[in-house]
Amino acid sequence: MPTIATDTVLDVRDLRTYFKLDDSIVKAVDGVSFSIRRGETLGIVGESGSGKSVACLSALGLVPRPPAFHPSGQVLYRGRNLLGLPERALQDLRGNRLAMIFQDPMTSLNPYLRVSRQLTEVLEVHKSATPSEARRAAIAMLERVGIPDAGRRIDNYPHQFSGGMRQRVMIAMALLCEPEVLFADEPTTALDVTIQAQILELIAELQESFGTAVVLITHDLGVVAGTTDRVAVMYAGRIVEEGPTSEVFASPTHPYTLGLLESLPRIDAGPAGALTAIPGLPPDLGHLPSGCPFHPRCSRVLDRCRDAYPPRIALSPTHSAACFDIEVAP
Repeated sequence: MPTIATDTVLDVRDLRTYFKLDDSIVKAVDGVSFSIRRGETLGIVGESGSGKSVACLSALGLVPRPPAFHPSGQVLYRGRNLLGLPERALQDLRGNRLAMIFQDPMTSLNPYLRVSRQLTEVLEVHKSATPSEARRAAIAMLERVGIPDAGRRIDNYPHQFSGGMRQRVMIAMALLCEPEVLFADEPTTALDVTIQAQILELIAELQESFGTAVVLITHDLGVVAGTTDRVAVMYAGRIVEEGPTSEVFASPTHPYTLGLLESLPRIDAGPAGALTAIPGLPPDLGHLPSGCPFHPRCSRVLDRCRDAYPPRIALSPTHSAACFDIEVAP
């Protein structure tokens, strides 16, 4: 069994999450492995449908079973396999030691309950706080995440907050119990650029205060470059490249990683600079092509790419990619 660093708080090993449908099995997550240490930020990037969110929801036991099932894998939190825990034990951890900021705060917050109840419940359930203690702590956290006049606004309903303020409420809820691991699923989606920067800065500040490990799911490679320590690139349910963010951005190796980076607009390209698009569409996860699932879209495809999935090749002690067309320096 691989050794785990003493400061590793979450270790995901060969996680597979499949969905059984009438005519196929959708391999949403197909052998994903990663670990994260205390205070570290891991970015998970890839196109929609690559399995980013399902991997994190699986780690928290939030995918419905059935239709989902796990043919293999472990999600080790402090040595305990979360996939094997009963629901009650998972409920004790979720929102307490493990927390998640969901993608859409308007649908994640209950529109029928005041924000005060949605925040205080977390502390009453997980920390056995009295209603008055929970309310004081909730107001303090709202103030910390930048909600003005928090003592009054806490009794508002979610629809009375702007999108950015609702996202701050979600962050406050996720951090009330000072979790060890925070999953942030597109925390800046649909927010304007100024609010995006404020939200990311807020997460970084609170992470530094609590020593929280953050798993950041995003499409925005600019956000990844500026906020993460390591990055994992996902395609068709698998991690195709992983390493320190600076190393992956400086020396991207997998054709998919290169395609994502080349599709970004560049300020030095000028107004006439054309964007480079990745041809084709992501594959149907219920009917994956043989071999490497990226080969129908790849400009470097080899004959063996159509027949077998490439092994993960170490490019350095911390950087690896799964591709046949890789030259490794001796």
